Amino acid sequence: MQGNDRQAGDGKLYIVGNKPVLELLEGDSGRVDFVYFRKGRHDRHLEEIIALCRERKVPFKAVPVKDLDRMYRGNHQGVAARCAALEYTPLEKLIDMVHSAPVPLIVALDQVQDPGNVGALARTVFALGGAGIIVCRHHGAYLGTGAVRSSAGAINQLPVAKAGNMAQAVQQCADSGLTIYCAQKSDISGNAFETEFKAPAVLVLGNEEKGIRPGVAKYGDYDIEIPFARDFDSLNVAQAGAILVSEFARQTGK
Repeated sequence: MQGNDRQAGDGKLYIVGNKPVLELLEGDSGRVDFVYFRKGRHDRHLEEIIALCRERKVPFKAVPVKDLDRMYRGNHQGVAARCAALEYTPLEKLIDMVHSAPVPLIVALDQVQDPGNVGALARTVFALGGAGIIVCRHHGAYLGTGAVRSSAGAINQLPVAKAGNMAQAVQQCADSGLTIYCAQKSDISGNAFETEFKAPAVLVLGNEEKGIRPGVAKYGDYDIEIPFARDFDSLNVAQAGAILVSEFARQTGK
């Protein structure tokens, strides 16, 4: 972390100040989830920061100064960058890595928003030998200290790619020869315990309430679901993901 950094009470990590934020955007913009600046601020430093945000596709927003004060109780200079507690891996590199992983599987999380679920899934994927996970840049979970704790530190050892557009990321995986499995109920869903998985592959898991978005699901080769022995609503995404990753590992693990 830079000199002007702080872990907030909600477990989020911030870099503050004109120079530290500029340096972070220039050197390690992949770690930046969001940039906030004081509403009504207009100056050269801010123009440079916004230009870099646009160039590096980092979202930004003007907020009241009281919001910045909550992020950092000091001289934040009217700007703060919210950072992930891990280094992201380029998607292209993750796709290359899947072929050599003990379990040739990438788990793609389409707008999964609970850091605890993401952390728990990362723990499972890492322990069983999966290649890594893909998360959404927008409307995905914040991968701060909460996600690190729920993963028992695994998320810092597992490759994580961040997708600005999950549909395009899944399409890129498909174009690279990976088989795409979507965990969802549909008219063509197969029993996950009877499916013969093809590797290397991507397992797509959807939002805790809305599931996989149609624009992402259209790139799927197969829909799969977990059969229930009793009448029950559903499992949460971390539980369902653990079952499916385990089944994939049983069939395809090296």
